[in-house]
Amino acid sequence: MFDIEAELKKLPSKPGVYIMHDVNDKIIYVGKAISLKNRVRQYFRKTNKTKRIENMVSLIDHFEYIVTDNEAEALILECNLIKKNMPKFNVLLKDDKTYPYIKVNVKADYPDIYITRRILNDGAKYFGPYAAAGSAKEMIDFIKAKFKIRQCRSFKYKDRPCLNYHIKKCFAPCMGYISKEEYRKQIDEIIDVLEGKTEKIEKQIKEEMEVASQKMQYEQAAYLRDKLQAIERISAKQKVSNLSENDIDVIGIARNDNQVCVELFFVRKSKMIGREHYFLANMVDETDEEILSNFIKQYYMDRPLLPSKIMIREEIEEKDLLGELLSKRSGHKVEIKSPQKGEKLRLVEMAENNAKITLENKEKDKTAILMELKEVLQMSKLPRKIECYDISNLSGEFVVAGMCVMQDGVIKKNLSRRFKIKTVIGQDDPRCMKEVITRRLKHSIPILNEEKSTGFGELPDVIFVDGGITQIRAAKEAIQEIRKEIFAKDREYDFAKVDIKLFGMVKDDKHSTRALIDEERNELPLSEKLMNLITNFQDTVHDTAIGYHKKLRDQAITKSELDNIQGIGEKKKQELLKKFGSVEKIKKAKIEEIAQIKGINEELAMKIKEELTKK
Repeated sequence: MFDIEAELKKLPSKPGVYIMHDVNDKIIYVGKAISLKNRVRQYFRKTNKTKRIENMVSLIDHFEYIVTDNEAEALILECNLIKKNMPKFNVLLKDDKTYPYIKVNVKADYPDIYITRRILNDGAKYFGPYAAAGSAKEMIDFIKAKFKIRQCRSFKYKDRPCLNYHIKKCFAPCMGYISKEEYRKQIDEIIDVLEGKTEKIEKQIKEEMEVASQKMQYEQAAYLRDKLQAIERISAKQKVSNLSENDIDVIGIARNDNQVCVELFFVRKSKMIGREHYFLANMVDETDEEILSNFIKQYYMDRPLLPSKIMIREEIEEKDLLGELLSKRSGHKVEIKSPQKGEKLRLVEMAENNAKITLENKEKDKTAILMELKEVLQMSKLPRKIECYDISNLSGEFVVAGMCVMQDGVIKKNLSRRFKIKTVIGQDDPRCMKEVITRRLKHSIPILNEEKSTGFGELPDVIFVDGGITQIRAAKEAIQEIRKEIFAKDREYDFAKVDIKLFGMVKDDKHSTRALIDEERNELPLSEKLMNLITNFQDTVHDTAIGYHKKLRDQAITKSELDNIQGIGEKKKQELLKKFGSVEKIKKAKIEEIAQIKGINEELAMKIKEELTKK
């Protein structure tokens, strides 16, 4: 048994990473420390701890630690472990996206321009990141059309030009209609535009346009006019301020009682090229400094291209260490700054204001959805918690159910639950639905909760069932019987808690959500927004149920056909499945192929083949 007090005394006064585990050995928190002894001991002492940390400490069953040579190594290890294990009490960025960049392969004879998400050390020029791939694509399409550079990715000399040449969207370098020098001039102009150096180009194009007009070369003058307008449009679209900084990210945060919004501005060459935001839940007790520090660690440590400066409001304790590590990773100096005045402070304030607006808009959207649902479902109160259920089986075998939760208008996948049907034999979806609803409701009613479980939270305001009137009636029977059980044990119980409204989600012939019906089979009028939400809800619960069904079916197939073969243990079974992918493919494999698995000789391979191919 792990003795926490005894283990605390063994902690060294060295830098490192500590890892907190719960009773199921699941990692619930990862942190770093300059002194492991001092830092870890703080969690178990009577100090002023936030509610979140108190909850975390109450779940700690045991901990482990890894000693490092210095704080920098500890920070890197901490980031890697958080990303790998996603502990529930760490600040987590669940949207681990890679941003698009515009790439110009300047080393080619006739360079092309395209979108990429991979940054390579290939001598090409990269511009970005762009928060939205659509804006990057729009810019590329616009540039290619106005500068008439090649559209094709694989450049080959041809015997005739393609359609883009005939519709005046390409100079057809594949036919030699433009020299390398002239084509390179076009590329250099595009690079200047992407870097924000437009004044010299605009002046030059105006002069060339004037000359072409005087010579009555009206087609050339029109081309130059369109190019000038394109440059002005791109420049105007990107400009954000008179910033002297060329390459910075600006971070602003806003918070309410439920969550934190982090707003991120990308500024390159004094131009705003994109923005992004992240929502962090359960961070109410965290300080702004802690949120910013954890965000920077998770967001930037694995980025291929980094800005020269990261602007934030608060001074964070680890800014020098983080700046040093990011500088080493990027190959250039990266600083974390907290501006106190001037244009940089105003940009941080703008990011904060946008974070606040983003957070407010999200709350407004949630409230609007709840109000619309309240009206459509004809309820006297807001339907803050809606649960959705689906049954999945294959000819009455491996019968399971999935449950998903919509909390305050947002589908919470982390609250999904799965049930293995216990009392119904064969294919009877209504009876299965009745069993699942009964079991679920008992979890939230203390006097009926024999398992004393607490993982389901409060009772729902509404239940959606996947199916029509028979499923609704089955759920209603479950609720009525639950009321009778409660009445038999506690007549003073607040029965309003189990006045749960029921609705069915009906699908069409193509297995797509068609309507939401009530207990009288009436179809409810749904706006497009509500229909999309309910469709997503139904798809989510269906995926939960079918995924669990498939898992049980695969486990049963694997167990019945492999685990009963003498000489095949768990390790050999995993190696077999890893190599062949499934039991069916093992059946079709040759004996010599099976014998290639480590630990399996020809005799055992023959036995495996014989057992699996038995009728």
